[in-house]
Amino acid sequence: MYIVAIGWLFVVLMVALTETSVTAGILSFFFYGLAPLALFLWLVGTPARRRRRSVVMADEEVRQQDGGNAGRNE
Repeated sequence: MYIVAIGWLFVVLMVALTETSVTAGILSFFFYGLAPLALFLWLVGTPARRRRRSVVMADEEVRQQDGGNAGRNE
């Protein structure tokens, strides 16, 4: 996934370098490159974030059920 992102940024950088002014190049790089790529990576990363959150929540439930009571070994 990251190789696609790097390739996309390279292509957009080349397009931005061919613009007639510096301002147009910066705006092209941002609106054709960074903004769509950030949205894409955020959307593609959503399932991984959900899995991580569910694992953390499951770990917290196990800790709550355990109660931290060591009994005689405390």
